[in-house]
Amino acid sequence: MTSQFQLYINGQFEDGSAQFDSINPATGQVWAKMPEARIDEVNRAVAAASQALQDSTWAGLTASQRGKLLYKLADLVEKAAPQLAQYETSDTGKIIRETSSQIAYVAEYYRYYAGIADKLEGSYLPIDKQDMQAWTIREPVGVIAAIVPWNSQLFLSAVKLGPALAAGCTVVLKASEEGPTPLLAFARLVHEAGFPTGVVNVITGFGPECGAVLSSHPDVAHVAFTGGPETARHIVRNSAENLAKVSLELGGKSPFIVFADADLQSAVNAQVAAIFAATGQSCVAGSRLLVEASIKDEFVQRLIERVQTIKIGLPEDMATEYGPLCTLGQREKIEQVVASSIQQGAKLLTGGKSLPRAGYYYPPTILDCSDVPQADCVMTELFGPVLSVVSFSSEAEAVQKANNTPYGLAAGVFTNNLNRAHRMTKAIRSGIVWLNTYRAVSPLAPFGGHGLSGHGREGGSDAVLDYTTTKTVWLRTSDQPIDDPFVMR
Repeated sequence: MTSQFQLYINGQFEDGSAQFDSINPATGQVWAKMPEARIDEVNRAVAAASQALQDSTWAGLTASQRGKLLYKLADLVEKAAPQLAQYETSDTGKIIRETSSQIAYVAEYYRYYAGIADKLEGSYLPIDKQDMQAWTIREPVGVIAAIVPWNSQLFLSAVKLGPALAAGCTVVLKASEEGPTPLLAFARLVHEAGFPTGVVNVITGFGPECGAVLSSHPDVAHVAFTGGPETARHIVRNSAENLAKVSLELGGKSPFIVFADADLQSAVNAQVAAIFAATGQSCVAGSRLLVEASIKDEFVQRLIERVQTIKIGLPEDMATEYGPLCTLGQREKIEQVVASSIQQGAKLLTGGKSLPRAGYYYPPTILDCSDVPQADCVMTELFGPVLSVVSFSSEAEAVQKANNTPYGLAAGVFTNNLNRAHRMTKAIRSGIVWLNTYRAVSPLAPFGGHGLSGHGREGGSDAVLDYTTTKTVWLRTSDQPIDDPFVMR
C-alpha cells in the first residue's frame, strides 16, 4: 500500500493534474504517489500568492505579528522533525541519523528570521534641500518563487521561506520532483501555524509545465533557486520574461586542503564527513583532496582505513552511516565518470563498483589523480561519494589547484600555521572557507558562492534584505505655497 500526498494551494490541499511514482532509493521500489502540478496549478498558486500579498490578513499584519507566526512554525517543525525525517529518508535515501538531526536544526532558522522580522528598519536621510525631509522604508519585493532540490530540502526551503516571510513576501515553494514528500508534509505545518490563505503555497512537478511556468510567471518578483547550473541557466532565461530578480545557490567542486603541519587524524575525520556524509550528495562536498606531497601517502592510507569501516546499510537503521544515492541516473553518471577517469590515468584506491544489493548504492570511492589533475572526476561535480586526490608541493601550488575550477562555493583548509590560514583564506576563490573544520552551518552565517556556484547569499541577517525593495519618501515641510515654476526670480 503506497502513501499519497497533495499540493497546497490557496490554503487548500488538492490533488494535481496527474500523479507520478516516488521511488525509495534503498529498494528501487515505488513507495508513494506524488501530485503533479502543471500549468493550471502553477497559475492558481501564483494568483493566490499575489492576492495574499495585497490582502489585509497578511499585508495588514505588523512585523512583530509576522515574527510570531514564524516562531509558531519553528515549534511545529521541531515537533514534527521525527516524522519529516522519516519521509525524507524514505523518499531520498538519506540516512535517518542525518535527516533527524538536520531537520530538528531547521527550526532554528525559522526562529532566527522570526526575530529579525521587526528589525527591518528604514533610514532618515540628511537631505541637502531646505524645507525638505526624506526617509526610506523597506517593503516586501512581492511574490517569491522558491525552487529547491531534493537534498536537504527542509533546510534549503527554510533559508528562503524564513527571510521572505519575515520581509512580508508571499511564496510559491516548488519541491523537486525527486523526493518531494517532506515539503508536501511541511505544508501541513504551514497550515497549522495559521498563516493567512495564499501566503505559502507548496507544489511539485516537472520542468516544462511547472518550473518553467513558475520562473517566468509575470506576477513573480524574485526567483530563489538552489540546484545545478544547467537548470539555473533555464531559470535565468525564463526570468527575461518577467524581469524577476534571481538568486542562485548552485553546485561546487570544493577543495579540501591538507598541509603537512595539520592534525592529520582530525583532517581525516573531516574529509570523511566532507565527501562521504550524505553519500556525497551535498553542494559543499569536499570532493577534491589537495594534500601536501610529503604526507600524501600517510594521509591517504589513514583515509582508506577509515573509509573501509563505514557502515553501509538501510537508511532507516540508526546504525547506518552511509546509504544509497537518490536516483539511478546519479549512479549511472558516477559510474561513467569514474570509468573515464581511470582511462585517463587516475588510480582507483578503493570503491569504484556498484554494490551488489537492491537500491541505488555506490561505495565510497577514492581516486588518486596526482598524475592527471585534469581528469574528469577532478573537474566534474558528481554529486556523489567520489574523492579525487591531488598532491601539491607548495602553498602557491595549493592555491592554484584550489582555484582551478569554474565553481566557487566552499573550501576547507587544514593547517596549524595561523599566518598560512589567513593567507589561504584570502587567496582561495570561494564564498565559504572552513579552517580546521568542515560543513559547519548556522542561521547567523551567510551561505553562497560565485562563478558556477551562483550568486546571492542565504542565511544571516542580510538575506532578508534580498526580499525587500526600498521606497523613498519625500516630505515638504514649508507652509508657504510652492513657487510658480514658470516665474523666474
